[in-house]
Amino acid sequence: MGEESASWSEEQIIELLAQVFSTSDPRVLIGIGDDAAIVKASGQQILTTDIAVEGVHFRSDWSSAYEIGKRIAVANIADVLSMNGKCDYLLVAATLTGREDIDWIRDLAQGIQDQAKGAGAVVVGGDLARSETLSIAITAVGHTDKAILRSGAKVGDLIYLSTLTGWSAAGLEILSKNISPSGAAVAKALNEYRAPTLNLSTDFSAATSMSDVSDALLVQGGQMASASRVRFEFDCDEISKTADFGQLSALADEIGADVFYWILQGGEDHALLATGRELPGICIGRVVEGSGIAVRKAGGEIKMAPVSWSHF
Repeated sequence: MGEESASWSEEQIIELLAQVFSTSDPRVLIGIGDDAAIVKASGQQILTTDIAVEGVHFRSDWSSAYEIGKRIAVANIADVLSMNGKCDYLLVAATLTGREDIDWIRDLAQGIQDQAKGAGAVVVGGDLARSETLSIAITAVGHTDKAILRSGAKVGDLIYLSTLTGWSAAGLEILSKNISPSGAAVAKALNEYRAPTLNLSTDFSAATSMSDVSDALLVQGGQMASASRVRFEFDCDEISKTADFGQLSALADEIGADVFYWILQGGEDHALLATGRELPGICIGRVVEGSGIAVRKAGGEIKMAPVSWSHF
C-alpha cells in the first residue's frame, strides 16, 4: 500500500470494481451499477456475513492484497458450505484509508473474485467508505435443499473432518515469531494462513450435523456437542493416522511447537467438521452420551488447556 493518501476518487474505484466483478451469469438479472442487485433464488436461502479488520483479522505486512481478498471470501463461503449449501452471491463492503494504491485495491478485489468464481458464486454489489481503519465485510448468499445444522449429532455417530486442521495455526506461529524455517511444509502453512484452502470436494450431505472450523476444532466441536446435547470424543491416535499429519508434526518439532495444539486449538483452517456414519474425509472421533468435549490419546483422556486462540 502507498504511504501517502492515494490520488483516486470513489468513482474510479467503483468503476474498477465493476470491471473486476463483471459477469454474464444468467442468475444475475441486475448486477453492479444500480441501487441494488436483482438475482434469481432457489431452494432454502442461506445468509451469512463476516467483517475483517486490519490488525485484528489480517495484516497487510504479512499477506498480499490478493491473499487478503481470498482469505475473507473463504471465511464467508465456508459458512454456506457448512450448512450443506452452495454459495451463489457475495456482497462486498470495504472501508479504505486512502493510503491504498489502485493496484492494491485491484488485487484485493481480484482475490475475492477468483475465490468466488472457484466456488460458483458471483459478486453482485457492495459499498465503499473512508475510514482510519481498513476493513472488508462480505455477505454471502447461498441455497440448500436440506440444511444441516450443528444440533443434529446423535450418539453412535462418528466425527469427521474434511481436511486436517492446524496448518493455518502453524503459519500464524511462523509469522508471529518471525522465524524462518524452510521447506514444503512451511510453504503450505504460510499459504493456509494467508489464504486458506476451501474444500469443495468432500461431500458431507449425509451428515447429521456440521460446522465450519473457523475458531478452533475444540470450540466448534463444543458448540456442536452443546447444540446436540451429546459429548464429542476426539481421538489423537486417529488424527495422527491422517495423510499429512506427519508433515505437520515434523514442522511442529522443528520449531518447538505442539502439533495437537495447532490441530485442536488453532483457528481459521475453514475445514468442515461433521458427524454421521460412513462419511468421506478424516474420521477423528465419535459421539457419545454426555456433554462437552473429551480428547483421548492411547486409550486415556488427556487434559487440554482452555482454548486461547485469537486472530493474532
